[in-house]
Amino acid sequence: MTAAGVQSSPAGAVPAPAARAAVAWLRLARLYAVSRRVPAALGLLAALGCLLWAALHWRWNLAGGPAAQQFFSLAIETGAAAVIAVTTYGPFGEPERATGRWLPWLRLAAVLVLTAAAFGALAAGATGGASPGGMAALLRDLAGLAGTGLLAAALLGGAFGWAGPMAYLLISETALSQGWTTPWIWPARPPHDLGAALCASAVFAAGLAVITVRGGRGRTGG
Repeated sequence: MTAAGVQSSPAGAVPAPAARAAVAWLRLARLYAVSRRVPAALGLLAALGCLLWAALHWRWNLAGGPAAQQFFSLAIETGAAAVIAVTTYGPFGEPERATGRWLPWLRLAAVLVLTAAAFGALAAGATGGASPGGMAALLRDLAGLAGTGLLAAALLGGAFGWAGPMAYLLISETALSQGWTTPWIWPARPPHDLGAALCASAVFAAGLAVITVRGGRGRTGG
């Protein structure tokens, strides 16, 4: 009688290396999402979509005319962009940066998923009535606003990423009231204006690149 084979496991009992790696990556992604409050952010984005639907369906701002309706829709898009930007804040700071080799990819995936979720929620909300500019303007404005939030998060810190979209909203209000035509104020441009779309895309791409590489600025400037 020998002890041969006692240390070995039955065939199939031990997961393959690829399966273990996939499980570990999914667990890491889940922990990252929880640390960035992604589930709560998805709930807020869904609520903003419902708010947009209710506003368009019951015409809450009908008395203000098309300009008021456009500004109200832009304000809701600003709220969605602020939600995306704030989720770049992480509670662990330097230890996470030092040990997380997958961190840039998690940042990139989280922002892209939340931006897609925001567009889906607002697009669904826009079915409640006549959305100013249609889907093209919605996608352009949301992407540009999200970009301002990501840039603000990199400069001021993730917890203050909302400051970028809010500041841009105030600038846009002035632009809409005074008839500015620069493509950098894309909400004031027609829905299919190429220059405005390129400017909004450039801001989003810049914000996405900075957040992916550096993340939101820490409290100590890390």
